[in-house]
Amino acid sequence: MEKRRVLVAVKTYPVLSETYTELACTAGFCEDGSWIRIYPIPFRLLDPSVQFKKYQWIELDLTKNTKDPRPESYRPVNRDQINLLDAVSTEGNWAARKDIVLGKNEVHTNLRSLIERANSNQLSLAVFKPTEIKDFVVEAADREWDQKKLAALKARQDQGSLFDDMSEDFKIMPKLPYKFSYRFVDDEGTVSTLMIEDWEIGMLYWNCLKGADEKTTIEKVRQQYLDNFARTKDLHLFLGTTRLYHGWAKNPFVIIGTFHPPIDNQGRLF
Repeated sequence: MEKRRVLVAVKTYPVLSETYTELACTAGFCEDGSWIRIYPIPFRLLDPSVQFKKYQWIELDLTKNTKDPRPESYRPVNRDQINLLDAVSTEGNWAARKDIVLGKNEVHTNLRSLIERANSNQLSLAVFKPTEIKDFVVEAADREWDQKKLAALKARQDQGSLFDDMSEDFKIMPKLPYKFSYRFVDDEGTVSTLMIEDWEIGMLYWNCLKGADEKTTIEKVRQQYLDNFARTKDLHLFLGTTRLYHGWAKNPFVIIGTFHPPIDNQGRLF
């Protein structure tokens, strides 16, 4: 067990687990800039006093996750004992954030070499800079969660005080009815399509849906991720392998977050 300071940079959209209830993968950077994954954390079940924000430093006791072979994977010793520290602002053209995310990390541009490193278990998290974003892809998905997992969670909820982390009025996050992906080109000219599993894209969809139809909502999400992030910002992608496909799949990565500072016209390099 070791107390670590982590700058939270990633929260994925929640998924259902028969074992742990509703979970979101959390990842970020240690003080030396190295990646770290913290799992499991049922974020919406945390006490409000320890619910952290993106780009906020947190301090907590972590131990290596022995059930996950990926090198950056740790689990919290006590999820309710998280110290919330300072946030890193976007002042100065995101200077402080860029110092950590870009200045202390290798920025990958070649997907083939990155996959090779993942499949030899050298890494499972990375900062990736695409050569070009070709498109923002929207595909219909199942509109409901797996019924078996929902039944398991309902059974837990019905047991009441046996599970203090799950109140009677707790509502599972709705499942996103669409899959969102970037189609992009790397420095070898290889075209790839990777799904975006960031919490923010899910919340953007639900917020835009208020008072609008799905077609209009999808267009607003597209405008943010394609017209804004990809075309007017210095877009980098946070990539993470899935545990199921890590170490053997043709491409084990998904997009777990975006890093989109303004384009630096001063030419500062990181």
